[in-house]
Amino acid sequence: MLGLLLRLLPFWVREPVFILVGSVFGVRIMYLAAHERNWTAAGIGTAFLVFTAVRVHTVVRALRARRNPGRPDQPDPADGTVPQPLPQPRPGAVPATPKKEPNAWGQAFAAVALFGGLAAAVWVAPHMTAADGDGNTAAPASCSGGEDGKLPKAYARTPKAVTGDELCEALNRSDLAQLVGTPDERATSATGTSGTSALTDGKVAEPEARVEFDTYTVNLSATYNKLSVAQYVKMMKTGGEYNRTDTILGRPAVFSSDPTMRFEINLGSKDSSGPVEEGPLARTLTVALDKKDAGGYYDITVWSRSGALPDDGVLLNIAEEVLPTVPDRAAR
Repeated sequence: MLGLLLRLLPFWVREPVFILVGSVFGVRIMYLAAHERNWTAAGIGTAFLVFTAVRVHTVVRALRARRNPGRPDQPDPADGTVPQPLPQPRPGAVPATPKKEPNAWGQAFAAVALFGGLAAAVWVAPHMTAADGDGNTAAPASCSGGEDGKLPKAYARTPKAVTGDELCEALNRSDLAQLVGTPDERATSATGTSGTSALTDGKVAEPEARVEFDTYTVNLSATYNKLSVAQYVKMMKTGGEYNRTDTILGRPAVFSSDPTMRFEINLGSKDSSGPVEEGPLARTLTVALDKKDAGGYYDITVWSRSGALPDDGVLLNIAEEVLPTVPDRAAR
């Protein structure tokens, strides 16, 4: 339908439309190809730009033909034929009133005005969908995996416990990618679950939220037990450079590193060493639930598939921005 419409448009409307659309798409695709180093996209963008250059050349030749109608070397813009010299009027004949032709520049301006909105939408739409109000930070993915049924009984016995959905809303910030140190990335998934701590017979509430990016994964959990951070530090192996204590938001905290667990399904391959293996190293910041360190803690864990660990300042920034937004049920 669009192709038929373009073929029916006058020359001075159709060609500016081709030039406008071709240049917008070409420049946009070339920009994305250079940003993502995609050679296929670069080829497509080059094709758009070459097409646009051909249309510009056609319009230039047509303009020259209109300005110099008597020159035999200028083709007609409609069919490309060489115009024949106009017949000379007979002596004494009353010249016919020339038919007024549409203004070419007026048609071109109308075409640009008509399709300018389309070009602007094509250019701005990716930024509108990938940016928040200030236009600089990536928009978060929607939280999923919420509670479909009743919460475990541990949450009823722990009134101050938040749910996985609430942790996900706090963690799934529009500026989380910037806090992690990858401002150009966008969250691919965000989930929240309201589970219980392992080996506690379902008596300790442990909600969890996870936001995944292409480079890093950020996990936030809250454990509502009676173990304080000070006691937790004593239980840890000390002496390593990756384990260090700190004070964050007026609460005791400790940085630690542990490998993640990788689960694999063995389909009969002899090369598989087992269903569970060590995954990439993860960096965790453990922060007490309150300043008194009366028991319970938050865990902020960041890891990547490549095994690269972020700077501790990244976890610190996440804690300072995210933890104050977690609902404080103990204060109610």
